[in-house]
Amino acid sequence: MIIKKLREQKQWSQEQLATLSGISIRTIQRIESGNRASLESLKSLAAVFETDVEILQKEIIVIDKSTEEWKAKPVWLRINLLGIKRRSHLIFLEQAFALTGLIAWLGGLFFQSSLLPFAPALFFSAYIAAWTVRKGDKDKIW
Repeated sequence: MIIKKLREQKQWSQEQLATLSGISIRTIQRIESGNRASLESLKSLAAVFETDVEILQKEIIVIDKSTEEWKAKPVWLRINLLGIKRRSHLIFLEQAFALTGLIAWLGGLFFQSSLLPFAPALFFSAYIAAWTVRKGDKDKIW
């Protein structure tokens, strides 16, 4: 997220940042979406933005939950992101809830399992996780 913020502050496109840093556009997109960056990529970006690699590493991994901007987010969003540091973690939870809900539902239908009552809650949890991811994308918190 910090990479995107720094890029937007300088009013650069991803293509311009890629050219200046010597990193591919795809790598810039991947880093901006919250994926890990190699040390070499971070060094190149730190040089372009005239900052330390450690600052970029810290900001890429963690959502900054201490800013006034974060405190202005809806309470439901902040609660849903408790313990979540990266977008990929929330997507994993969404998929895990959906898969577990499917297993509970199928188990209840075909094997008369006692898990069937849990399926709606698991599907609902997957829906809430997906909604939180989309809201986070819209608000550019990643």
